[in-house]
Amino acid sequence: MKHAPEFKSRREEERAELKKTTGYKVWSVAFTLLYPFIAIFTFLFSSLVMVFSGISQGLAYVLGKVVRR
Repeated sequence: MKHAPEFKSRREEERAELKKTTGYKVWSVAFTLLYPFIAIFTFLFSSLVMVFSGISQGLAYVLGKVVRR
């Protein structure tokens, strides 16, 4: 099947068709609205993991010193 002249390839034409669907539009709006919450959650979760990792490393260091004595 030959693609329309305004598109470089058949795949580009398929993507353009998919962007016209209701699902694509809903997902685009939802992702745009939810992105700040996703970013904040990622930051908080990463910070929490970093804190617990630091505690774990500190305990491993202290216990390593205690066991060697």
